[in-house]
Amino acid sequence: MSTDAADREVANKPKSTAKFRGPVMFRRDRKDGIGTADRNLLDRRGDTDWVHTDPWRVLRIQAEFVEGFGALAEVPRAVTVFGSARTGPDHPEYEAGRAIGAALAKAGFAVITGGGPGAMEAANRGACEAGGYSIGLGIELPFEQSLNDWVDLGINFRYFFVRKTMFVKYSEAFICLPGGFGTLDELFEALTLVQTRKITRFPIILFGTRYWSGLVDWLRDSLGGSGKISPGDLGLIHVTDSVEEVVQIILANAEANGAQDAIGTEDQW
Repeated sequence: MSTDAADREVANKPKSTAKFRGPVMFRRDRKDGIGTADRNLLDRRGDTDWVHTDPWRVLRIQAEFVEGFGALAEVPRAVTVFGSARTGPDHPEYEAGRAIGAALAKAGFAVITGGGPGAMEAANRGACEAGGYSIGLGIELPFEQSLNDWVDLGINFRYFFVRKTMFVKYSEAFICLPGGFGTLDELFEALTLVQTRKITRFPIILFGTRYWSGLVDWLRDSLGGSGKISPGDLGLIHVTDSVEEVVQIILANAEANGAQDAIGTEDQW
């Protein structure tokens, strides 16, 4: 076939119609029946499956970040306390959480928890009773778990990863009371972020030597012994039974990092 004939054949082929969804272009028949955003918004009501689509989830995720950042932007310097929701009010671990919350408040820190019952409630309660600022960042779960009564500022999140961002962004230290999978999840997330220098180094404190000693031994012997972590990585963890030592570690770190005084005023909180 001559060059002119080939050009005529190409010219006579039907043109591919481009369709657009905002800045995204679709050609050929990849997206038949595509409508405009305005039409989809203003047209009559149809089924509600669209609220469960991934693009809509992105907006929900964005909204959660905006709400979280807006609510927490002016809180004073804070420390997050993790621990089991199953800890009863008569348990020594509950009293330890309460004492830690009070000690942090007296040292000038707000207390952030997951907002639930058990050890979280204990830390919020201790901070509140000591006249401090008590924050609860809750999570939507299949089983009902409301924010405890000792929370001054509470936010409920749909997404764990948004909530985790808030814990990290607005805390100067993490304290882990004895807990289960949720506590371990937050612990190892923080360790990974600090070890990889994704966040500024800050104290990660395990409260309760008897409870945490087996895990620390495993980290040292299994991970460290086989070279899976560096020799200095265990130094990222502090283990103690002393409330006073908890506060001393956090204050020393704040002083070393030149931490500023509380942001905003109590009226703004």
